[in-house]
Amino acid sequence: MQITGKNFIGFSRTTQTNKPFQVYSLVKDENLEGEFSLASSEELEQALTLAEKAFEEYREISTERRAQFLDAIAEEIMLLGDALLERCSLETGLPLARLTGERARTCSQLNLFAQLIRDGWYVDARIDKAQPERQPLPKSDIRRLLIPIGPVAVFGASNFPLAFSTAGGDTASALAAGCPVVVKAHSSHAGTNEYVSSAIIKAAQKTGMPEGVFSSLCLSHEDAINLVTHPSIKAVGFTGSRNVGMRLFNAANSRPDPIPVFAEMSAVNPVLLLEGALKEQKEKIAKDLAASVVLGAGQFCTNPGLVLALENQTTESFLLEFRKHIESAKPSVMLNKNICRAYKDGVTILQNSAATQLAEAIEEAQEYQAGAAAFTVKAEDFLADKQYSEEIFGPATLVVLCKDETEMLAILKSMEGQLTATVHANSADNKLVKKILPLLTEKAGRVIYGGYPTGVEVCHSMQHGGPFPSTTDGRSTSVGSGAIYRFLRPVAFQDIPDEFLPDALKNGNPLKILRLIDGDWTKEGIV
Repeated sequence: MQITGKNFIGFSRTTQTNKPFQVYSLVKDENLEGEFSLASSEELEQALTLAEKAFEEYREISTERRAQFLDAIAEEIMLLGDALLERCSLETGLPLARLTGERARTCSQLNLFAQLIRDGWYVDARIDKAQPERQPLPKSDIRRLLIPIGPVAVFGASNFPLAFSTAGGDTASALAAGCPVVVKAHSSHAGTNEYVSSAIIKAAQKTGMPEGVFSSLCLSHEDAINLVTHPSIKAVGFTGSRNVGMRLFNAANSRPDPIPVFAEMSAVNPVLLLEGALKEQKEKIAKDLAASVVLGAGQFCTNPGLVLALENQTTESFLLEFRKHIESAKPSVMLNKNICRAYKDGVTILQNSAATQLAEAIEEAQEYQAGAAAFTVKAEDFLADKQYSEEIFGPATLVVLCKDETEMLAILKSMEGQLTATVHANSADNKLVKKILPLLTEKAGRVIYGGYPTGVEVCHSMQHGGPFPSTTDGRSTSVGSGAIYRFLRPVAFQDIPDEFLPDALKNGNPLKILRLIDGDWTKEGIV
């Protein structure tokens, strides 16, 4: 496939008259082939009009046909072969092995949502049958289920160009829910977006989906806001910085009809190292924690950017081991110039603060590379200055040394919402763990024992989202089958004749899905 640099609107590609741009590769230190243009306001309006029209048909399409569409997207992405991975690697600096795994994850989550909607229970169908003889008042027949919310705007993420971008979890879950998608392509991997967009549109055509069920556009900052505030859009999925996420959130809430923005933003993902665990396996924890810090040049939203430990000889011994692994870490190319610059600025801020630099990578980082770094700071200084709790997006972490358990608990209480929180402990630490866990569940969406936050499993039980500011809605997840509920809303049908009800609510349950009937879960019509 040749990169054309054209936007994908509906089922057709259009040429823009705006000033073209090219994707700059930090790997090659030059612009890559293919010129891209920002979509015009007219093209954005065209995509939104098509999406609104497509919704009328797409929401009525059977779950089996929608599932076939999702499976077909996964097939078409795989058919792109190595060309997709090679382009993506040049645009992001991510190694081919990492991208091969990410492509598999992208396709697996499309297949997961396909199976989810085939199973049918996601609609959460509930039936309370009429009781006309009930006294003192008769009871109506009331039936409830979830329906698609409408066209969804999805913003591609820089750090996961496949799994959190054009055909990522936001797009997959929205399409599974029955919602058309308009993607705001990430300019740092516009070529990757073009490859994946072509696969989605080919899958839509092969499976007979309505025109406008998917569109992808490169947009200016102004038109990105216009996308969010357009009356056709009913929800937004976003992964990125807190600054941009809050701009989108505020824009959506300033509409005459405010809409939900499911934005995954900043997190430092604290890791608590308790004394019993460090005494038992300091070498292993030091090695594995350092590996988690530097994984993917630290450009994971679950990067462990903060470590809490008690200030004692056990911790001092651990830090000597940890330092060795940070120093031996190889510098890595970052995703783009802005992210690289922000990382180096963040490290410089810590270097000029009351924190002490524990370690830095011995091998010198080149212009667009990030070298690993670790710092220590006393708990009292951490509590006195909010800058220490701010995310540094990259392979850096800050170890907070606490005089006692009271300081450790005070830091946890002071923290903002997080995607994850991790504790390493053994039986000797049980008393403290019992005090810590309630705080961790209050502060984070995923609590980990004895592991590391990087590496998010795509499954039914995964929670990837936490209290603000890690996300704008801590009740939601952007990973796992639960992500579909962001783009559904409940509707109750009272005393509606069976012939007019959605199939999932009809007597006899023609879809044969799991439903709650008068308080009992059953597959009515089968058992």
